[in-house]
Amino acid sequence: MMRIVPLMTATLVLVVLYLLVMERQMLLAWAGVDPAQAQAVETAPEGAAPGLFAVVVARLEERDLESAIVLRGRTASSRSVEVRAETSGTVVSEPLLRGSVITQGTVMCEIDAGTRAARLTEAEARVIEAQARLSEAEINLTTTTRLSEGGYSAQNRVSSAEAAFEAARAGVEAAQAGVAAALAEMERLTIRAPFDGVLEVNTAEVGSLLATGGLCATIIQLDPILVVGFAAETQIDRLAVGAMAGARLSNGEEVIGQVTFLSRSSDPATRTFRVEITVPNPDLTIRDGMSADMLIAATATRGHLVPGSALTINNDGALGLRLVDDENRTFFAPVTVLRDAPQGFWVSGLPAQADVIVVGQEYVTDGIEVRVTRRGED
Repeated sequence: MMRIVPLMTATLVLVVLYLLVMERQMLLAWAGVDPAQAQAVETAPEGAAPGLFAVVVARLEERDLESAIVLRGRTASSRSVEVRAETSGTVVSEPLLRGSVITQGTVMCEIDAGTRAARLTEAEARVIEAQARLSEAEINLTTTTRLSEGGYSAQNRVSSAEAAFEAARAGVEAAQAGVAAALAEMERLTIRAPFDGVLEVNTAEVGSLLATGGLCATIIQLDPILVVGFAAETQIDRLAVGAMAGARLSNGEEVIGQVTFLSRSSDPATRTFRVEITVPNPDLTIRDGMSADMLIAATATRGHLVPGSALTINNDGALGLRLVDDENRTFFAPVTVLRDAPQGFWVSGLPAQADVIVVGQEYVTDGIEVRVTRRGED
C-alpha cells in the first residue's frame, strides 16, 4: 500500500503538468479567463496595467510604387513576308544572296515571258479589229436612221443596226479587257520587294521553275525592330501604348523605344499578354531573336509597403492585416497584394495612414483593446 501512494502521486503530478503546459488554453477557457488577457498579464512589464495584450504597431504611410515594370523578352523583326510568284515560268534572273540589304522595288525574281508577249500583241490586234467593226456599225446605224426618217427604210432595219452597233461596242470593251489582262500577266513576270529589308534566304535560282504561289524570297524588316515580352494579368493594366521603354540586350547593348502594341487577348497557356516595343535600328546591328530585359514606364500606383510577417488571414480566409484605431482597439483590414519587394509586400486596401500590428497580430481578435508599443514610423 505504501508503494502505491507514491506512484499515484507521481501520476497526478504528471497529469497536472501536462494540463498546465499542453492544455493551458483549455484550462483558462474552462476557468472563464480570456487567454489573451492572461498572456498580457504574464508579459506586462512591472508597473503596466494588467489585462491588456501587448502588441507592436508600425505606422505605415501610403506612397507611390516604383512606376516601372520589368519583363523578359526577345527581339523580333517588325515585318516579315514570303514573296511568292503570281504566275508560273522559268526564272531568268540571277539570285540575290541571303543577308543582302534591299530596298523597296528591288527586283527579286524575273520569270521568262515565253509566249506572253505574243498574247499581248494578239490582244492589241483584237482591239484594232473591234474598233474597226464599231466604226462600220456606227456608219450603218447613221445611214439606216436617215433612210428611215425619209420613209425609205423599215423601222426593223433601224433596230437591227442599233443592235449591231451595241454588239460592236461590247466587242471593243472585251478586246481592251484582253489587253489589260495580258499586260497584268506581263507585270507578274517581275517580282519586286514590297518594302526595305534583309533577305533571309537566297532568291530563286536561275533556271528553276516557279509555279503559281512558288517561293521567290523571304524578306524581314529590322528597322525598326521589335522587342517582344509578355505581361502578367496584374501588370497589363498599368501599361499604355506610347509609354517610354528600354531594353538591355543579351550582348549588353541598351536601346530605347516606345510601346506600340498591347494585346487584348491573353495567351491561353500562360495567361499573359503580348507587349511590343518598337526600337530604331538604322545600322541593323540588332538581330532577330536576341534575349532582352525590358523596363517599361507604367502608370503610378499607390500602396503600403508592409512586412511579410504582418500579413494574416481572418476566419473567412481573407488575406489582410490587423490594425489598431485611435482607442487602441484592433480591427481586420483585407488587402490586395500588388507586388513583392525585398522589404516585404506592396499592398492596397488600407487607409492613407495605417497603424499596423507587426508583432502579436496572430494572438488578438477584432474589437479588443491592446497595449501598444510603437515602432519607429515608416
